[in-house]
Amino acid sequence: QVQLVESGGGLVQPGESLRLSCVASGFTWDYLAISWFRQAPGKEREGVSCLSASDDRTYYADFVKGRFTISRGDAGNTVFLQMINVRPEDTAIYYCGTDYLPNCESIKANFASWGQGTQVIVSS
Repeated sequence: QVQLVESGGGLVQPGESLRLSCVASGFTWDYLAISWFRQAPGKEREGVSCLSASDDRTYYADFVKGRFTISRGDAGNTVFLQMINVRPEDTAIYYCGTDYLPNCESIKANFASWGQGTQVIVSS
């Protein structure tokens, strides 16, 4: 059974860094695009980033460009979201998701499969 598990969230201060992980079971990320999206309290989900499998192209929402980096781990079943210079507005539950397609279609927040999420709180 396909399963996605996010981890790495926590409480950080503004300007600090954090690395989120998304581990897949039942498949590897070598052939599938993987995305990160988030949902802040009282707000709708919003897409954050996407990594295509066919050409390793990366896509980012404007509000994280230059601060977040999506990458694939050497193990093949892990994808990371490196967050630097975090801001209070980055506070949200972060999820990874996939539509089981090889390439990113767009930065979006609805997927065929997603994990349970990991909480990120940015506060001084």
